[in-house]
Amino acid sequence: MKHPSSYLEWYVNVAKVDYDFRSSGIAYFNYSLNLGKVDLSANYVHGNPQSTDLLARMYDVKRENVFVSSEGASGQNARVIKLLAEKSAGRNEAIVEYPTYEPLLRQVQEHFPNVKRLERSEKDEYRLDAEALRKIVTQKTGLLVLTNPHAPSGSISDRHEMQEIMAIAREHGFYVVCDEIYAEFDRKTVPTLFSVDDELGIVTSSFTKAYGLGGLKLGVALASEQLVDELYVDVLNTVGNNSNITQVVAAEVLMRGKDELEEHQHKWMLFKRETEDWLNEKNIEYSPSKVGITYWVKLPVKDTYKWVNECAIPNYSVVLVPGAFFLFNLDYKLTRTNRARLGLGNIDPQKPNLVEGLETLEEAIRA
Repeated sequence: MKHPSSYLEWYVNVAKVDYDFRSSGIAYFNYSLNLGKVDLSANYVHGNPQSTDLLARMYDVKRENVFVSSEGASGQNARVIKLLAEKSAGRNEAIVEYPTYEPLLRQVQEHFPNVKRLERSEKDEYRLDAEALRKIVTQKTGLLVLTNPHAPSGSISDRHEMQEIMAIAREHGFYVVCDEIYAEFDRKTVPTLFSVDDELGIVTSSFTKAYGLGGLKLGVALASEQLVDELYVDVLNTVGNNSNITQVVAAEVLMRGKDELEEHQHKWMLFKRETEDWLNEKNIEYSPSKVGITYWVKLPVKDTYKWVNECAIPNYSVVLVPGAFFLFNLDYKLTRTNRARLGLGNIDPQKPNLVEGLETLEEAIRA
């Protein structure tokens, strides 16, 4: 891989700590499966019919518009971006929002030689700026990549903002991929890009973050029927078929375990209230987090990357994500920033240590 993610490399190599504020997805979901007899030899070229139909109903789309994989949302992003690069002959330019989740940027760089950035300005609360997009689009633009809610700020793009973006995409004929994994925390609040434009708009998602189903690695994409067919052909010619058992278990949990999923997720809403009370009490500036369990915070620290790695982790056994990982331009140069992402996913509801963790974080900040 020519463009590996430095964020992921850092993430998997962080030493074990007592207070871990890195994770953006809830965890610790245990569920008693009752699958009965399952044909473990079964595979489907176009996805398990039961899970595909279920997802189509959930998103209010046709089953032909649902692409299901066992590669998670990250796998969906990688496969979709690769396919669109192949389809965009003569369009070797892509646009990626800034700031953004670094692995998304690197996946685009892997397949598009020319990458531009669409700035989402802090002073404008990280909203999408259609006029700024119009200024950087060219005839060579083949793809725009966004997140909704925005990673890392949590800003939500409403239907009107998406319509403005898709009007430009339609005018110039380029695809728009929107990673909506955090939207699953509250689908009533966040419209799908696919519902705005079902030809050039593509949604990628999963239930990893919102429901703690990371172990399933279920990936979902909403796209035109033609693109869905081409994605399944790509799967067939790379890994054969996606895991049927993943889709069987996902259908079981999403159908019969919905109440348990919602109850489990609700525990983190309590953690959010505690965290926001603490942030307000300590006068720590943060972007509103209406959907999701992360906070894009400003700390009284000049360089959060250096502080996290040289102070917080070794001296206080506490960690959060340095903001520099969301602020790469196109290279790997780390930006000095007071920003960081505070995530609540690793708080164990059975043994909650949120208060202790925040107190320790405060000590580290004061050091």
